Formats: sequence, C-alpha cells, structure tokens
Amino acid sequence: MSILFDVHPVNPQPRLLKQAAQLLDNGRLLAIPTDSSYALVARLDDKTAADGLRRLRGLDERHHLTLLVRDLAEIAKFAKVDNAQYRLLKNATPGPWTFILEATKDVPRRVSHPSRKTIGIRVPDHPVTLMLIEELGAPLLSTSLIPEGDDMPLNDPDEITDRYGHALAGVIASGSCPTQPTTVIDLTTATPSVIRRGTGDPATIGLSE
Repeated sequence: MSILFDVHPVNPQPRLLKQAAQLLDNGRLLAIPTDSSYALVARLDDKTAADGLRRLRGLDERHHLTLLVRDLAEIAKFAKVDNAQYRLLKNATPGPWTFILEATKDVPRRVSHPSRKTIGIRVPDHPVTLMLIEELGAPLLSTSLIPEGDDMPLNDPDEITDRYGHALAGVIASGSCPTQPTTVIDLTTATPSVIRRGTGDPATIGLSE
C-alpha cells in the first residue's frame, strides 16, 4: 500500500519530501500535486519508469511523457530551443503549460516519441513539485493522472490511494489543485499550435487556439 504524505502546500516539510524523493530514487512511482492537476511521476533515468507510467495510464509509446524541470535554464539541457521558442518559454514559465520540443541526446530514447524524437517539457508553478525536483536533484518524468478511459484527472489523494495504492509507492496530499491538465503547445511546427486546451489560457501568452 502506498504512503500518504501530508505536505504543507506553501511551506513543504523538507523531511517528508526527502522521504518521497528516496522512493523515486528506489525506482518507485508517486502521485503528486502540480499547478495543473495531479501527476504520476518517476525518475527520468530509471530504465523502467516510462513503461511503468504508461502501463498505469494505459498509454502506448506514442503518447508524450513530460519532463518536469526546475527552471527555464534546465529546459535547454533536454530540448533544442531556438530564439523564438525561448522567448515564448520565458513568457510562459513557470506555469500550467506543456511544450512539445525536439529532444536532445540527454533524453533517453525510451522516453521520447519513437518517430518524432520529441518530448513534452514544462516548469511547474507549485512549491511542492519544485521542492521535490530540487530534493531529487533531477527532472521528474511525468504524465497527468487521468484514468484510462476518462477525460479528467483525479485530484483527491484518498481516491488516488484507493485506486492506485497497489502500484504507487506514495501519494503527496497538499491541499486542492486544479482539476484540469496542462495546456499542451507543439513548438516543433512553423507556427506554435495548441493541441490540448487545459488550465492555461493560450491568449495570456500571445497564442490563438
């Protein structure tokens, strides 16, 4: 059964997040709150992490997984970004956006899209998420916690524990978070395109739908 971590949403307890990070270090999966919805997360460099996340969500290898990184500077390590893309990212981060970008060689092949060699990447705006990334010292591999066959993510820690406790090492409870996933924007095309509308309003970063 998974561990339920009761973490303060504004001033997270380092002791609890250190314990959660240790579970990730041991190759386990967690459910965590973000600024868009709950997400399933694992270590990026864990060889079985991508398979575990996809299996829990019922996804195939063509579904983009997302890297949660600490800041804009870290994006450049994992994605190829030109000047126009950088300006958009600077305007939008941190926030409830996932950007599809061309992956660099630092992204394991098993994680990127098999034919396009792209990756979803974002900088979350949530103290708990950011402190967990900091504690781990590495990006988190993630996907929104949307049950197979559903359209909306789960957001109740107790329900998540009841439903996925057999497969998760831990669930972080940290108050309420939005009930929509991120807005996904493809930056690999000539003109940025919104491929999923979620929490973020594209108009606020100068994009039309």
